[in-house]
Amino acid sequence: MTAALFLADAADVAVAQVGDLVELTGPEGRHAVAVKRVTVGEQVDLADGAGTVLHARVESVAGRDSLRARVLERIASPAPEPRIVVVQALPKGERGETAVETLTEVGVDEIVPWQAERCIARWSGDKALRGRAKWSGAARAAGKQARRAWFPQVAAIASTAEVEGRITSAGLAVVLHEDATARLRDLTIPPTGEVVLIVGPEGGVSPAELERLAAAGAIPARLGPSVLRTSTAGTVAAAVVLASTDRWS
Repeated sequence: MTAALFLADAADVAVAQVGDLVELTGPEGRHAVAVKRVTVGEQVDLADGAGTVLHARVESVAGRDSLRARVLERIASPAPEPRIVVVQALPKGERGETAVETLTEVGVDEIVPWQAERCIARWSGDKALRGRAKWSGAARAAGKQARRAWFPQVAAIASTAEVEGRITSAGLAVVLHEDATARLRDLTIPPTGEVVLIVGPEGGVSPAELERLAAAGAIPARLGPSVLRTSTAGTVAAAVVLASTDRWS
C-alpha cells in the first residue's frame, strides 16, 4: 500500500537526513493520527511542497495530534520544466475549488485567479483574501492526494493588464477559445520556461479581452469540437500540454 503523504514543517524537512527523527504536529499531525489513524511502524512520506520528500517510518505517536518518524530516504526533485501556469477566470459557486483540485492533480505549477470581464463571481477586498485562501487550501489537499513533490502556487487575483504581463514573459501563452482556428495539440511546447494557459469564464472571453491578450502575444487555440466548462477546460488543456512534454514520459 502506498504511504500517505503529509506536509511537514519546511525547516525540519530542509535539514533532515537519513536516520533523523522528524516530528509532525499541528493540523497535519492531527490528520495523520486522528483521521488517517497512522500507527507505530507504518511508513509515511513527509514533504515540504517545494521538491523534497522524506520517506520515513513512524517511531512514536503522542496523543491525537503528534507523531515522530525516522527518515529512511530523502528525495529532492528539481522544479519541473516547462512550468505550467493556468490563468483561471473566476467560476461561479464552488467550481473554482473544483478547478484548482483537478489542475493540481494533473500537474499544474501555478494557478492565477483572473477577474475577467464576464465573470459572475467578483473578488475584492476581504473576499479576494478569503477566495485565495480557499483555493490555496484546495491546492494543498489535492497536492497531498496526488503525492506531488512540488505543490502549485495560487497567485493573487489578477486583472487583464496583469495577465498581459504574464503573457509577455512566457515561453508560450495560449488563450483558449472555441472559435480559434489553431488547435492546442498542434502547437509546439517549449521544453523550458513558462507555458501560460488562459481560461475564460462561463460567458467566455470578451472580444476586447481576446484582442488585448492576442496583442500581448497569446495564441488563441481550441481544444476540440465541444465547449467545456470553465472549471474543466484548464485541466484538459494542461493535460494536452503535459502529454507532449518529458514531464509525462
